[in-house]
Amino acid sequence: MFRIISFNLLCAGKDARRWENRVPLVCRVINEYQPDSFGVQEAHIGWMNALRANLPAYDSVGVGREDGKEDGEFAAIFFRRDRLRVLKSDTFWISETPDRPSRSWETACTRIATWALLEEIATGKQYVHINTHLDHVSRLAQVNGAKMLQRKAAEFPGLPVVCTGDFNVPQGSDCYETMVSANMGDARVLAPETDDCCTYHGFEPAKIQDIIDFIFVDRATIRPMKFQTISKTFDGAFYSDHYAVCADLVF
Repeated sequence: MFRIISFNLLCAGKDARRWENRVPLVCRVINEYQPDSFGVQEAHIGWMNALRANLPAYDSVGVGREDGKEDGEFAAIFFRRDRLRVLKSDTFWISETPDRPSRSWETACTRIATWALLEEIATGKQYVHINTHLDHVSRLAQVNGAKMLQRKAAEFPGLPVVCTGDFNVPQGSDCYETMVSANMGDARVLAPETDDCCTYHGFEPAKIQDIIDFIFVDRATIRPMKFQTISKTFDGAFYSDHYAVCADLVF
């Protein structure tokens, strides 16, 4: 069994909800749920340094989207160093020139996806984790991003592939249907134990209840057993304006 999480951290935030104040809450979630690998969205270099310092059980891969180094948000992947090692990893841009920092398709922001080929140290079992944050404005960029993610997943025939992310679209949208049109499926839908909780709440879950964060899996090689939205607070404090989503998977 492998546990995977997708986690939009909220890059900034205001006042008591500033990102620095929420670092301990985010780390509490990770330490409580102990994913084998997790993908983050909206993680600037401050977030990355804080997570690396406070989650010593994890290594990470990923780059900033603006310069391919440390500038801009990361779509990084963290993985448990005691269980997994990375064999290969890279980042590509959601654009017509994916090998360098760039934008296409009227996207409002530079968008990227990071992937890692991970191997279980004890058994040699391998799986691919892809993590992304698609555009929040351009439908064309969203759909083309989904197509790029599908093509990347197809580069690893026979291996389990997991794709996490904030897709900025609901179930049933063109982008979502593109993601589930080939071998990929939505772990929320496939898991026998699941929920229908919102993932984006904007700190007002009584008013905002959007499901836009997903864990997609290769249906041929992965069986989701449990899906859960981590809809909790800590003494009334939210850890982000999104709830993280978590899936327990059998490869």
